[in-house]
Amino acid sequence: MRAVDIIQKKRDGRSLSDAEIGCLINGYTHGSIPDYQMSAWAMAVFFRGMTPEETAALTDAMVKSGDKIDLSAIKGIKVDKHSTGGVGDTTTLVLGPLVAAAGVPVAKMSGRGLGHTGGTIDKLESIPGFHIELTRDQFIEAVNSCGLSVIGQSGNLTPADKKLYALRDVTATVDSLPLIASSIMSKKIAAGADAIVLDVKYGSGAFMKTVEDAENLARTMVNIGQAVGRKSIAVISSMEQPLGFAVGNALEVKEAIATLRGEGPSDLTDLSLTLGAHMLVLGGKAGSYEEGRNKLEAIIQSGEAIHTFKRFIEAQGGNPEAIDRPDDFLPSAERIERVTADSAGYVSAIEAESVGLAAMHVGAGRETKESSIDMAVGVVLYKKVGDRVEKGDTLAAIHVNNTENLEEARKIIRNSYHISPNQPISQNLIAKVIEKA
Repeated sequence: MRAVDIIQKKRDGRSLSDAEIGCLINGYTHGSIPDYQMSAWAMAVFFRGMTPEETAALTDAMVKSGDKIDLSAIKGIKVDKHSTGGVGDTTTLVLGPLVAAAGVPVAKMSGRGLGHTGGTIDKLESIPGFHIELTRDQFIEAVNSCGLSVIGQSGNLTPADKKLYALRDVTATVDSLPLIASSIMSKKIAAGADAIVLDVKYGSGAFMKTVEDAENLARTMVNIGQAVGRKSIAVISSMEQPLGFAVGNALEVKEAIATLRGEGPSDLTDLSLTLGAHMLVLGGKAGSYEEGRNKLEAIIQSGEAIHTFKRFIEAQGGNPEAIDRPDDFLPSAERIERVTADSAGYVSAIEAESVGLAAMHVGAGRETKESSIDMAVGVVLYKKVGDRVEKGDTLAAIHVNNTENLEEARKIIRNSYHISPNQPISQNLIAKVIEKA
């Protein structure tokens, strides 16, 4: 089987067999197929697309290219959650302890962030003493004892995806639905979960800009999960404005703590309960979405959610007092600079991506993998879409240590807010739930 024949077949719009896709991915992983041929194939896929069967076969081949995590020693149905990313997306920090407290084990391998803020690992490391370096046995024991563990990505998971993603990044083939979907799902499947809940974002702060594009991606990923024997469901949620109020590592941890206490922003709370309820259904701890949501609301009100979060933090070396008194133990910025409204009216839109960019400008995120993060800094929104503002009201506050890019960040935030004389029509946070491809 020659790579050039496989490339030509896809170029001409014909479907590839499982064996042809497996041959291509195996050859590329081990170096017998060079970058230039894989680039040609990726471009052919970009223009010709892939059938659901091809996309599932591609995902399976990438999973088989490296290690697979065996979570069979963890009791119960393991349910993972994946978000396609956004600004102020703190749901993992809320969902993990919330779902674990309901009896669904959460064994999560997470990465560091590249962009607006750090990833889940970075955010957790803003808690004094918390560490992500656990052995496989320690990881499994932590999940069995307190229902939750989050560690850094380790081992040789999906090496084919790592190589292919880097290639797509420099060959203008990132925006290919089957390649995006297989990249995401291969990592989730290799990480060992029995079931997967997908939070697919759309809007100004998301990779997919429209509901339609998000739905297409969601259906593709749900189809992949079901094709390889993983129960999968996708929730399509809005990222037209940042989720919650906080954008920044320690700031988002504080917001997650407040949410687990029942005092968090309504949108973050709603999305966490929605995703969590579906996780409970897939994990066999609720017979319906409504039952799952009611259980989670009760767990927050009882204090069990925040108690589970403290146990999880302590199990991985963190100081549990930081959860009780976050203002005393989590890093905080030296300065808080307010951005005020130039006119009166209603907030009609907030450009989420711009707010994220402002946070990155003051050190909350990484422009490159080599960049360092300041855990204390970021942006806190005071006004969200639909809120009434008067001239001079605080729209947002910039938490900053290094003031080198402060004025640029201030300008970006001011420009990201759109003020209108009329109150906008409210839009639902959750656009759709995809249960079947």
